[in-house]
Amino acid sequence: MIITITNDEGLTSYDVNNITDEQTQANARVTINKVTTLEVVLEALSFTSATHRGNLETLLKDSPEAMVESEEETVDEDASSET
Repeated sequence: MIITITNDEGLTSYDVNNITDEQTQANARVTINKVTTLEVVLEALSFTSATHRGNLETLLKDSPEAMVESEEETVDEDASSET
């Protein structure tokens, strides 16, 4: 199994099948599986989060009574002249 790792130095490829120590090869395969699973979960969470944000925005747009007017920032002239 050939994997490519991207880091600050660039791309590096490794062939896990060429690891001679069986324990090290097994550990590499387990870690590869964990990383793969985490990448899938991260992608799923990102997609789900974007979907929920979109649904929330749609829900809030349909409820104009929930809108809050933004207050413009006012500068306290007394506080700014003391500095």
